[in-house]
Amino acid sequence: MGNCCSDVAGGQSAVGGTGKNQNDPAYSPNEAVDAFLKSRGYQGLYSQIELSLSASSLRDRDVLSKSDPMAVLYSKEKDGSLKELSRTEVVLNSLNPKWITKYTIAYYFETVQNLVFRVYDVDTQFHNQDVKMLKLEEQDFLGEASCTLAQIVTKSGRSLTLDLVCGEQSSGQTHARKLGKLTVLAEESVSSKTTIELRLRCSELESKDLFSKSDPFLVVSKATESGMVVPICKTEVIKNDHSPIWKSVFLNIQQIGSKDSPLTIECYDFNSNGKHSLLGKIHKSLSDLEKLHSAGTGANLFIPAALGPNQQNKSLDFIQVLKSQLFVESYSEKIQYTFLDYLAWGYELNFMVAIDFTASNGNPRLPDSLHYIDPSGRPNAYQRAILDVGEVLQYYDTDKHFPAWGFGARPIDGPVSHCFNLNGSNSYCEVEGIQGIMMAYMSALHNVSLAGPTLFGPVITSAAHIASQSFTNNERKYFVLLIITDGVITDLQETMDALVQAADLPLSILIVGVGGADFKEMEILDADKGERLESTTGRVAVRDIVQFVPLRDVQNGDVSVVQSLLAELPSQFLEFMRFRKVQPTL
Repeated sequence: MGNCCSDVAGGQSAVGGTGKNQNDPAYSPNEAVDAFLKSRGYQGLYSQIELSLSASSLRDRDVLSKSDPMAVLYSKEKDGSLKELSRTEVVLNSLNPKWITKYTIAYYFETVQNLVFRVYDVDTQFHNQDVKMLKLEEQDFLGEASCTLAQIVTKSGRSLTLDLVCGEQSSGQTHARKLGKLTVLAEESVSSKTTIELRLRCSELESKDLFSKSDPFLVVSKATESGMVVPICKTEVIKNDHSPIWKSVFLNIQQIGSKDSPLTIECYDFNSNGKHSLLGKIHKSLSDLEKLHSAGTGANLFIPAALGPNQQNKSLDFIQVLKSQLFVESYSEKIQYTFLDYLAWGYELNFMVAIDFTASNGNPRLPDSLHYIDPSGRPNAYQRAILDVGEVLQYYDTDKHFPAWGFGARPIDGPVSHCFNLNGSNSYCEVEGIQGIMMAYMSALHNVSLAGPTLFGPVITSAAHIASQSFTNNERKYFVLLIITDGVITDLQETMDALVQAADLPLSILIVGVGGADFKEMEILDADKGERLESTTGRVAVRDIVQFVPLRDVQNGDVSVVQSLLAELPSQFLEFMRFRKVQPTL
């Protein structure tokens, strides 16, 4: 929370709000709101999801009554082992239970979260035991189902119905005997997404300094249930001004309680020693502030008045009303939708891939080549990047038809191409599924000659063309282009021009560097490491759409290439939606 006794920089900081340098041209109001939401766990990348379970048409394992079902939730680890997460209560005598017990799980976009659900009929002799103490091997197994968390949150209504089957057969065997159905409902645990943007000003403030005007700043506080006053937001300090107009501050409704919750707004004269002088205060709710803005009127500040020696009733508050006034220059309410809100609205992420076939990769027939196909089945760097990124993104694309290109190679009896269809077709670029990409890639290795140079511009332009057409047709799609390359690009400025244009479109670009080349120029394309990209005409990209990672930096570490690449994608998605003012209708 904010600290009333702060320095100038501290005077600018709000709770998850205006702590950034307000003079920074990259600063935007959404960053302040996002910072607060992130501090409370509300963001696209990471969300708390509450799972509710119900079942239908369960097997009846009891002779004289119906089954008494309990559901158990597991996460499936990378090694295939199961980790128990939660158990529901036991529903007595029901083949169509609706369990009350919920489970809250953290949703991470950049990882595949495999879940397993098992349903048991709890024997009557154990009904008085805590479900956590039950030995599952002593109960009758009714069936299991499995899915990923992404499959649930991308379904319409965030509800997924699964067939209950026997044991490991739930992993996908179509001939498995069905034992009823299990429905999983996911709800995002965000009670309020409404954010208020306020711009405040004061008039005729008193002077507390001998040789200059005051240096005012505002502190906004709320009262907790215990009566404690907690500062929740501050403005910046404005030097030497008795009629200051501060930059906007942002307040989240959930942070405050409601629009009718009382707030205290205090105006202080900043002192470098930390002993700030109170210039006046006021008690108003957000509803009151909205009315002040609508009426265009101000409200007088006051200060507590000192009690005289003859005044007996010291329990009463005596105040001195000042001529200083507080005005609300602007007041607006904004809904900060989450990544999952857009998925629930029907938005998809469409995966694209572009593969570097330049000669610097080495002869594909030799084991030291980056394109070498190992007879043992061990994937090379290109295959590993496709599998790892595709494994995550495939759940967000319903038809799973992925555009796939190659660049830097010479097709049979043709000139060098810097963007050719990986499937060999002259008319269409899509392949079916991740395996379709893998098969087209291996086929292309036999049908093209590796050449050069390394140019990104043509494949980015092709991807941007598809994204532009989709956006023009009002399709709810956001495109993700994965470029895998082994070398330094030779068309840096042309690539930057293409990226500046593409930043206006529903498109993000993930670049994986393979091999031991110097990838310094890739760092330039990833604006995380520097300033926004600028085209030859002087136009600056409206947003950062590139994320780059060298495969060698992450392949042996704890962080996977997928997590490194995809960590920024939901925020890029949301940035585009806000830039284009696209709001979901839920």
